[in-house]
Amino acid sequence: MKRRDFINWVGLGWIASSLPVAIAACSSGTTSASKDWQTVGTSAELDKTGKLLAKNSPVGPVLVVGTSKAKNLTAVNPTCTHAGCTVGWQAQAKKFTCPCHGSEFGADGKVQKGPATEPLKTYAAKIEGNSVLVKPT
Repeated sequence: MKRRDFINWVGLGWIASSLPVAIAACSSGTTSASKDWQTVGTSAELDKTGKLLAKNSPVGPVLVVGTSKAKNLTAVNPTCTHAGCTVGWQAQAKKFTCPCHGSEFGADGKVQKGPATEPLKTYAAKIEGNSVLVKPT
């Protein structure tokens, strides 16, 4: 057997044996990230201002409202469904407001005032240890 043929066979064997591992790694990571609890920050960050904005979390942009001592945390995707601006939390009024066109959303993400017509995406939220976790609902 020539050297070139031997190297081709070894290379082909390595690719064939590595392919199932590469496919499994690519496919398993994308499905579980969207269904499982994901860390978006720490309880210390949340307690500083009563809100935690994670723009690049594993589930996408998330705004968590509350404190580590609160029994119920509120978590939404803060992207306004009307124009894509980032909504802010108004603690006194207990609602999310869009700075671009004035849309208002309740703590449950539902539209209270247009022009937005679609609700904000919501997440289940909890604190485990020192981590703030969210899961799509």
